[in-house]
Amino acid sequence: MKRGEIWWANLPEPSGIRPVVLVSREDAYAVRDLITIAPITTGIRAIPVEVPLGITQGLSKACVANFDSITTVPKSCLSERISPLSPNKIAEMDEAIRFALGLE
Repeated sequence: MKRGEIWWANLPEPSGIRPVVLVSREDAYAVRDLITIAPITTGIRAIPVEVPLGITQGLSKACVANFDSITTVPKSCLSERISPLSPNKIAEMDEAIRFALGLE
């Protein structure tokens, strides 16, 4: 597991099984049972807290990672790695997180 990877996750209802982006710092995956993720959704609003994703990232259609919905889940919720994000997408992710948390 690495920061910026997309994984399938089994989240509590109403979310259910969906792709997520791993957000935790690199060192956390080896030592923590809880990790921070951002859900991926097809509800695209084109706002600064969203990072566009799609087929290039191993997903079946156009969608976004929503960083207004960052949450912490047990690592055991993750079932299968889909793909890593490119360095450019990770930079977009970092920008969306800063915006979502008011760190700009």
